Amino acid sequence: MGMRETIRRLQALRSLTQPLAITLVGIVLLSLGVGYVLTAIYKNVEVPAFFYYLTLQFLETWQRALLFLLVGTAVLLVGMWQLSAMAVIPLNTEAGQREVVLGLGYRKEDRPPRIVVLSGGAGMFIFTRLIPHLEHLTCITPLQDPVEYYYRASSLLSSEHVEFVPPTPLPAQIMATLDEGTKVNIKQIRQIARNPLYEKHHVAQLSLQWNDANHPSHPLAHVVVDAISKADAIVLGPGSLFESVLPNLLIDELRELICNSKAVKIFVCNLMTEPGLTSGFSVSDHIREIKRYGGFTPDYVLVNAQRIDPEVRQIYEAANQSPVYLEPEAYEETAVLQSDEGHQKGLLVEGAIVLESDLASSLVQTIASLDRPGEVRAVQVLRHDPEKLAAAILAILNAT
Repeated sequence: MGMRETIRRLQALRSLTQPLAITLVGIVLLSLGVGYVLTAIYKNVEVPAFFYYLTLQFLETWQRALLFLLVGTAVLLVGMWQLSAMAVIPLNTEAGQREVVLGLGYRKEDRPPRIVVLSGGAGMFIFTRLIPHLEHLTCITPLQDPVEYYYRASSLLSSEHVEFVPPTPLPAQIMATLDEGTKVNIKQIRQIARNPLYEKHHVAQLSLQWNDANHPSHPLAHVVVDAISKADAIVLGPGSLFESVLPNLLIDELRELICNSKAVKIFVCNLMTEPGLTSGFSVSDHIREIKRYGGFTPDYVLVNAQRIDPEVRQIYEAANQSPVYLEPEAYEETAVLQSDEGHQKGLLVEGAIVLESDLASSLVQTIASLDRPGEVRAVQVLRHDPEKLAAAILAILNAT
């Protein structure tokens, strides 16, 4: 282990200095008490002969003291070294109160991580930048998406460490109910959202309808079960919250697997709200929907903090889209994520650690006109940057 890693692990104990000192004093006082009790027993009660050797009576008093000091110091150092192999997160409590420290234990293995992704098509291909750093990448396709699309797309990748797999072979429909009562198949919601009557609304309820109502159970693909059981991290997003991220969480078996998994759970929050789906949603709203349908709280949430160019913002505002932001009053505590690059300040929101970072890039994209088939036009759009997002996820994995 290099000097840099040693320093990093020792720095992780800075927030634990006071509680460790108090604990040490308590252990010393407890040891003195036990010592006095044993001394009284030894002097007043007849004990077996082996106690002579057990209590090191054959050594001088100062020799016994020196031996215990050396052994005790060695054990203490080993314990502190193991403690430093934790993600230490100081949580600021209410004003005027002392810091509370939360330690998240973890165990690193000498192998690259395994990641499972639940995302939309475009979001999944962003993670191809992570391939050189991973042992395996499993992309679970959205339940209602055509699997052929992913099979054709995956053929463009030459890596054997990536696979795209549907969650279950059984067909199903995802139904969405808007906050004003309209119910529609999630596949048609984009058409509804383009209607000015609905674009400022959002999805209030998502439900799953199996095409085979007589099927008693809905088995998951074996590769899905295997991937989640071995995953070091499960990443939700980037992708449409109600179209791509949440539908798979409606499958009871899959939701239970993820809830029981010890993998780090990371949610990549959308850059912009979606008309008719998440209009008016903030970061905390997105997290609440994950908790609502998934039954778990993401460990970390990645949020774009990049300043958006005014021209790009105007383009999105014209489409009734706005940046997904974190309301100042939404966070409960502050947190610090230790990593090889130092530390990153985060916020505790709805039980998840929210890390704000520059995650997006503006680019020009050519799209087809919906009104005039055959006509294309160039528009400036905001997208998650593959390099930036990969770096942010790797930073979390290196610190957990």
